[in-house]
Amino acid sequence: MAEDVLLTFNAGSSSLKIGVFEMVSGAAISTGRAKIDFEARPLRLVGKISGLAFERELFGDPVSDFGEVVDQVIDHLGAVVSGKIVAAGHRVVHGGMKFEQAVHLENSVVDDIESLVLLAPLHQPAALRVIRAVRDSTEEIWQSASFDTAFHASQADAVRRLAIPRAMHNDGVRRYGFHGLSYTYIARTLARIDPDTAQGRVVACHLGSGASVCGMIGGRSCDTSMGFSALDGIPMATRPGWIDPGALLYLMRTGMRQPERIEQFLYHECGLLGVSGISGDTRVLLKDPSHEATEAIDLFCLRVAGEISRQAATLGGLDAVVFTAGVGENQPEIRGRISERLHWLGLELDDGRNEANSQVISTPSSRIKTFVIPTDEEQVIADEALSVLSHHRL
Repeated sequence: MAEDVLLTFNAGSSSLKIGVFEMVSGAAISTGRAKIDFEARPLRLVGKISGLAFERELFGDPVSDFGEVVDQVIDHLGAVVSGKIVAAGHRVVHGGMKFEQAVHLENSVVDDIESLVLLAPLHQPAALRVIRAVRDSTEEIWQSASFDTAFHASQADAVRRLAIPRAMHNDGVRRYGFHGLSYTYIARTLARIDPDTAQGRVVACHLGSGASVCGMIGGRSCDTSMGFSALDGIPMATRPGWIDPGALLYLMRTGMRQPERIEQFLYHECGLLGVSGISGDTRVLLKDPSHEATEAIDLFCLRVAGEISRQAATLGGLDAVVFTAGVGENQPEIRGRISERLHWLGLELDDGRNEANSQVISTPSSRIKTFVIPTDEEQVIADEALSVLSHHRL
């Protein structure tokens, strides 16, 4: 008998990642993935379900005809999955102070998510337009939202505070943290493969085009590098990470006066791209012999290692480091350069295992265990959606 199907939607500004899951005996079993690149022409839905690759051309403009595009996606997926699509889970970057766990997307909840757009102006609207497009396409698909900020709700108040007047903190100007779905998956997976280590002091490094570091004890977030926004912390592909507020005041006084211009600058012109003047992609920079490319990589590794060390101060020590996401999972040289700066903490890499992207890349004598664990945000979204749906049906 065909199983009911749950879709997950992970919306970005230039792409939409879709997970396909069968709902089997109370579990979400992954059967495929699909993706739309909104910058490609012609627009296509490309993916693989149950081992079979497929590609479908989509008609309409991804901006002005987005609802029509989503209609086609649901129709195409409905034709290739073995069961009926009954539910959808969405990744929403910001939950503000209101959402600390996944929720059913009632109309009032969608309005509450809309009210948080100013906290994540580039990320929140992307998720909202998919949520609304699915809702407008059919009322038969039940929907939930999973929040990237929710994982960090366990942090102590002192960690979440900025050194600003208390009234501003109470109004929501505070450190939230992001990449929570990824860290949730890492915490669960580490608990399965090495339960004793997972109960200790672990720093997970989500290193991709967006990048952050999270310190955990017993799988719970204690601190993280990103703060009020996804601009904070370590340098990223095109985002600066930590930047002196005085530098922004200087830029405002010398010509960069409009908030929209500053936003464009901070999200798209800084980070590894800004330092190198070449690319924000570490794969490109590692192949480039220029001084600028080398300096960008060195800066990135220095800042990541420094942030891991800061997390160790919050945790009161360090038992393990986990590398994940595109850079963390696939680039041994980056892992090696970061780890070299942590040798003083007792971290020793096995070069051969590191080059092979093995699950454990530290030496047996290393005081700090070091792992490479591929992340799976879509699985977390699906698991949380299924949990919310189960409670909703009670």
